Amino acid sequence: MDLLQIFILALIQGLTEFLPISSAAHLILVPVFTDWVDQGLSFDVAVHLGSLAAVLSYFRRELSAMSRDFRLSLVRRELVGESRLAWGVLLATIPVGLAGLLLRGVVENQWRSPLVIAASLIGFGLLLAWSDRQQQNYRDEHSLSWRDIAIIGCAQALALIPGASRSGVTMTAALFLGLSREAASRFSFLLSIPVIFLAVGLESFNLIRGEDAVDWAGMALGAVISGISAYLCIHYFLAFIRRIGMQPFVIYRIVLGLVLFYFFW
Repeated sequence: MDLLQIFILALIQGLTEFLPISSAAHLILVPVFTDWVDQGLSFDVAVHLGSLAAVLSYFRRELSAMSRDFRLSLVRRELVGESRLAWGVLLATIPVGLAGLLLRGVVENQWRSPLVIAASLIGFGLLLAWSDRQQQNYRDEHSLSWRDIAIIGCAQALALIPGASRSGVTMTAALFLGLSREAASRFSFLLSIPVIFLAVGLESFNLIRGEDAVDWAGMALGAVISGISAYLCIHYFLAFIRRIGMQPFVIYRIVLGLVLFYFFW
């Protein structure tokens, strides 16, 4: 991989991982519209590690409190402070983890087509637009019930469909449940931590078992670029989401989906 390919792919991963526009779709489409070869498993691991480092760094205070209260809840056998949110993040990860194990072969071999991505971008984009127009978006992530967490967790499993967007489907479900845009976004970002961690762990295991050569310098550069762009994305997204809403991302999804239909139908 040359420097331009490393920079573009890492930047795309960092920016799209936390926006409701599907990072998986964009990484799949880059080789489709360029003459670049597939970037390989090792690079995917590196850029996802960068995104994980960004979200851990940005929410370090919240995560510290959640971790402390989670340990206390285990000792006392009752919910303590931020432990409810910590349990919620863990429980909401179960559906996507199970779905990933059961459907991995189908996702990798049958759903990675431009037409599937186009339909997913438009369909889930329209759902995001509908949820964003609800007039009851006043709750924060601390008010989530166990039922709410189960619904968002099941919605997160839909992110296995290329083009759906993990951030997009979890924000959509949270908005339908009455969370504010900021709260829906924060909870979605927190949910990304165990999901990315599990994905990186699985990819790293496959990488260790493989025999391909690893470009360590390219991986390190990709991780740094992905991490910086992801951190800035989280910061500015949370700063402006109340004012801009979800509609700009909906429009982008629909336009991209129509472009894909035009070229690949």
